[in-house]
Amino acid sequence: MRLDHILYTVAIIFFIMTGIVYFYQVVLRELWIVATIVFGLFFIGLGYTQRPKSTATVTTTATTQTKPKEEEKTVSETPSGVMLELTEIKGIGVKRAEQLKTLGFKTVEDLAEASAEDLASKLKVSPKITKRWIEEARKLLKKA
Repeated sequence: MRLDHILYTVAIIFFIMTGIVYFYQVVLRELWIVATIVFGLFFIGLGYTQRPKSTATVTTTATTQTKPKEEEKTVSETPSGVMLELTEIKGIGVKRAEQLKTLGFKTVEDLAEASAEDLASKLKVSPKITKRWIEEARKLLKKA
C-alpha cells in the first residue's frame, strides 16, 4: 500500500475521533476537538507530500513531438535486410526502449555491442538483466 494512502487513512481516523469527541461529554472537549482537527490536517499534508510524482504530461508531450524520429531510431536493418526493433528483445518494452534511446542505444546493434555493467549502472537495474538483453540482441542479429 502506498504511504500517502496510509497517511490519508490516519487523517480520516483523526477526523472520526473529532466527531466522537464532539458528541460525547469529554474532559477538555475543546482541546480535544482542536487537537484532532490539527492532527488530521497535518496527516493530510504529509500524505500530499508523499504522493507519487506525475510525469505523464511531460513524457506525453515529449513523445508526441518526437515520435516519427523515434520510430526511425528504434528500427535497425541487418545486413540481410530484416528490420529489428528494440522492443523485439525479450524484457524490453516501449518505455524501456525509450530509456535506451535516451542513453544512446538506438539500434539492436548498439545494444549488442554494449557493456552489461555500464548499461546496468546507467539504467539502475541488475547487470544480470542487462546481460540477458545483450545476449538476446546478439541472438536476434545472428538469426537475421
